[in-house]
Order: sequence, then structure tokens, then C-alpha cells
Amino acid sequence: MKVFLEKFIGGTKDKENASSKFKSYEQLKRQVAILYSLLANLHGADKLVLRAGKLGALQFMRSEKLEERVLALQKLVFEDPTYESLPASEDIPCILDEIEEEIADTIARRTVEDKLEKKIKEKLQQRHEDYVKEIKVQVLKEHSGPENAQTLKKFAILEKLDQRKPYVSAMDFLRPQVFDEIVGQERAVKSLLAKLASPYPQHIIMYGPPGVGKTTAARLALEAAKGVKGTPFSREAAFVEVNGATLRWDPREVTNPLLGSVHDPIYQGARRDLAETGVPEPKLGLVTDAHGGVLFIDEIGEMDMLLLNKLLKVLEDKRVYFDSSYYDPHESNVPKYIKKIFEEGAPADFILIGATTRDPDEINPAIRSRCAEIFFEPLTPKAISEILSQAVVKLDVKMQDAVPELISEYTIEGRKAINILADAYGVAYLRCETDGGCPTITVEDVMEVVQASRLSPCVTRKASSNREVGKIFGLGVLGFLGSVLEIEAVAFPARVKGQGTIRFNDTAGSMAKDSVFNAASVIRKLTGEDLSNYDLHVNVVGGGRIDGPSAGTAIFLAILSAIQDRPIAQDVAITGEISIQGKVRAVGGIFEKIYGAWQAGVKTVLAPAENGKDIPSDIKGMRVITVNSVEEIIRHVFPPAEVDELVS
Repeated sequence: MKVFLEKFIGGTKDKENASSKFKSYEQLKRQVAILYSLLANLHGADKLVLRAGKLGALQFMRSEKLEERVLALQKLVFEDPTYESLPASEDIPCILDEIEEEIADTIARRTVEDKLEKKIKEKLQQRHEDYVKEIKVQVLKEHSGPENAQTLKKFAILEKLDQRKPYVSAMDFLRPQVFDEIVGQERAVKSLLAKLASPYPQHIIMYGPPGVGKTTAARLALEAAKGVKGTPFSREAAFVEVNGATLRWDPREVTNPLLGSVHDPIYQGARRDLAETGVPEPKLGLVTDAHGGVLFIDEIGEMDMLLLNKLLKVLEDKRVYFDSSYYDPHESNVPKYIKKIFEEGAPADFILIGATTRDPDEINPAIRSRCAEIFFEPLTPKAISEILSQAVVKLDVKMQDAVPELISEYTIEGRKAINILADAYGVAYLRCETDGGCPTITVEDVMEVVQASRLSPCVTRKASSNREVGKIFGLGVLGFLGSVLEIEAVAFPARVKGQGTIRFNDTAGSMAKDSVFNAASVIRKLTGEDLSNYDLHVNVVGGGRIDGPSAGTAIFLAILSAIQDRPIAQDVAITGEISIQGKVRAVGGIFEKIYGAWQAGVKTVLAPAENGKDIPSDIKGMRVITVNSVEEIIRHVFPPAEVDELVS
């Protein structure tokens, strides 16, 4: 800049001239900056940088010297890399005028070209539409096509329907879009990503109750897997979704939407040109559509067993093969693609992700052996509350603080919670339409929805701090949902000693009845009490069915409390099989049972020590104690003085 001033001022000591010429220099700088801005808008900033690199002007563009920036402009505007010498200071204004003229010509030329191109496109589109109309009219006149007045009317109706703007349901609008919005399934999501987003993805079966995010997690996991280094999934990898309960097929293989089928010439559905020449036509199925991506089968436990076995064959071969008695490989009329499908099969290399609400024992062992297994957990009230908080933010409404807790009493499914909230939002919205103001979802709105939908609370039995004789909470599980079972017993001295009776409700199941007799043996061994001296009645409140022996320890405590009149705390629940030696054996569904106890407000759970590895480590507000024998159970249930008396 100093050199430029010296040249421009010409060594004069006249301050006014120097100031005047300095202002000219600043004006030139602004003029150059404006010209660069015009070029950036004209060509795009990225393309301008590339162009400067090709013309050797990049370093001059970034220079602070005016002469070098002007030189770069010359190279860029005139597209001439031979400009090498820096322009003289006194020549810069003239050069800039030439550059402005060239840019103006370019802009004018581009404007005219754009207008011409637009008019050409409009003309082409118009002529295309006229040509299509003319062809349609010609076809109708010749009566050579399948169209008639009725079919064209129906076609027009369909086109009109397509033009209507579809509504967006609350479920679609509030569906999670990122993993952070899938609440309460952190462990399951992490496990899913570990199995799918790797260079060697695995087939997967996801277990869990409905409405907890299994389908959404699978879809998001594929998108995440596409960005992992070394992933086998391309950016175009498909996510093909189907419900296993709807997959029906014909044993004759006339139709099979999952694996594909062959339309033989004599069957309806074969193409006319192929049927006339006696060529069978293969129809590719969903397994081929999912090639290179993910085939997601919801409710995979509901699939037809034979169809599932056929799918296992495809998983092994990574191809699906077709056969037809009508296919002749030597027939010259067979198209190449049909010959290739019959001789080589169709590609079907995909990752299978199945989701089910069934127990693992109910799933085909062959499919389980080929898949990694992931368990989604029932949602806690805290998770339901977080899901609802996300939803009200998306809906741009407010809700009272008590609303999440109230909704969580009626459902443990995220989808159902959103449905209740959406219904309550509709009630609040109608009220605001009448009264004005911003919608606020209130407890009254939720209760109106609950009453209209005839909803019942998920947890009807609540633990308490009281102590009762002959009553204990057992733990049960149905599917993926745990619950507390109220087991009660009452004992009376037998009218004739040694001739007492034991009654037990038959609806509870034969294994639970066996647990009563096991408990009788253990009580006699432990205390010397013979239950034949009592008329004993054991009952499972509500007639709940107990499919396994897991209520044995609870039945033992209820009977012991009844015959010895010893009260039991009603905030304690117990599960475990009891042996006639007084040992506590492992049972299934520990995680779900503990969660069910937590929902019912239980403070302490006694579980078999053999199930120690199944107990979740992040349970808050509740103790889980593992036991090996009935002696240990007694020490945790009864006061110390009574324990010493019993055990001795």
C-alpha cells in the first residue's frame, strides 16, 4: 500500500492532493471487491475458486495488493492465464472499466440464454402434452387399446385423488427421527448398532412389547450403518418392511410375495405375450427387493412355519431359485432375463431383522440359531413422561405437570401414550377453538379421553407399608410384562386332628398346586408343623394362572404366615421355585418380574441367587435381595426375634 501511495501521489508534499489520491485508492479497492462479488454470484464461490486455480490467479485473489488482485481479475474475466505483469497504478481505472464491460456482457448474454432456454422448455413441454393428447385421441378412435370411457374415468379419479394433499397423523408426525428420541431403550439400541453397524452385520431378532420403538430403531440403525467405515451397506441400501402376520402364500407357488413366484402360461396373471408363446414368467419377491439392504419382518413369530423354513433356505443360499415345468432352456422365445433367473436364481443377499412380541421359546429354533437376539424393555413411567415431553414440544403446545404421570398409569407403550396425548390434544384444540388462546393439555382432557376409550389402569394392585397375616406378593410374567400376584392363605384347626384339607383354586394351574405340597413338606421339615392338622385354603386373588413353579416361595410364606399367625410386610414381593429340601431355585422372566414389582410400588424383592446375573443393575428405589434357601427368606421377611424362633 505504501509503494502504491508513493507512485500514486508522485512524491508530492501537497497534503490535499495526497488525501484526494488516497480516497481514489480506497474507491478502487471497493470497486475491485464489488467485481469479485459479482463474479462469485455469477459463477458460484466454489467454481470461482476452481477457475482461479486453473488460471493461476488463486494466489493473486487472496493478495492484499491492489495490483495483484486486479491481475487476478484480468485472468478470471478474460480467461487468459498469460496475463503475467502487474498493471501500472495509473492504468488500473481503465482496466477496471474494461473488466466491468466484459462482466456486463457476460451477464447480459446469460440472461438472454436463460430466457431462451425457458421458452424452449415451455415450447417442448407444450408440444409433448399436445402430442400425448393426440396419441390418446388416436388410440381411442381406433379402439385398439384397453381404454374406454369407464376406465378413463376411473383413471381420472385416481389422478385427482393423488393430487389431494394427504393428512399427517399424530403418529407419523411424532415418530422418532433420531436415536435420542427413542426413550428407555438405550441398551437395546446400543446392542442393535453393535450388531448392524459393523463390517460384518448379523441377522437379528428383536423381542419386546409393542409400541416401544423396535421398528423405528431398526430403520434408524440401517441409516447409521450406511455411514460406518467398512460397512457393506451402500447409500442406496433398501429397508424393506413387511408384517409377518400378513404374509400368505399358495403351496402351489402361484403366489409368494416374500420369496417370489412363477406365473405359468395357463395361470391368470401371466403376461399375454409370454403366455401365447408358452413361457413362464418369474415374479421377484421382497427378498430380492431387499438385496444389499435390510428385510424387516414385523411379528416374525406369526409367520407360517413352512414359509419361514423356505426363508431360512434363502438366508443360507443368499439367492432364491425358481422352477417351472413349463420352462424349456432350449426354447428360443425365452427372454434373456427369464433364462438368467431360472438358471442362476435371483440375488437375495440381505440382513434379516425380525421383531416379535412373543417369548423366545415360541420362535422357531432354526431362525433363532441364525440370529443375534436383542431384548427391548417395557417403558417405565419416567420414560413415558420423557416421550410425552418430546411430543408436546413437536406439537407446540403445553401440558399440565400431572399429565405424564396420569397417562403412564394407563399404558406402558410409547405408541399408546402418544395416542392418548394426541386425543387429549384434540380435546384441548377444540376447546381453544371455542374459547381462544393457546392449547394446553390438562388432566381433565386426559380423563375425558380415558373415559371415552374405556381405559383401565395398568397396575391395579399397589404395595403398602402395612403388615398382614397370610398374604404375600408373588411375581408373574406374561409375554414381556411382569406383574404382582396376590397370594393369600387362611388356616383353621382341623375338626379332626390329622384329617385337615387343603384347598387351592384350580385356575392357578397344576404346577402351582404342586408348589403347595412342596411348601407343606418344607414347613414340616422346618417347624415340625403337620398341615394335615389344619383346614388350609390357598388362593391366588383374581384367579391368575401360574404356568410355572415360580410362585413356590410365595406360597410357602403365605402358608407359614397363616398357620403361625405371623404378619408379613406388604411392600415385599418374592419369586422362586421351592424344592422339598428348602432350596430356592431359578425361575424365568426375572427382569420383567422385577419391573412389574417396581411398578406396583414394592420396596424389596427376594429372588433366587441362581438368577443373580439376570437382575438389572440400574433399579432405583427398590432393593433386590438374592437368596438360596427358605432360611434366608425368613431372615429377610420376619423380625429377628421371630426368625430365631422359626429357624431354631
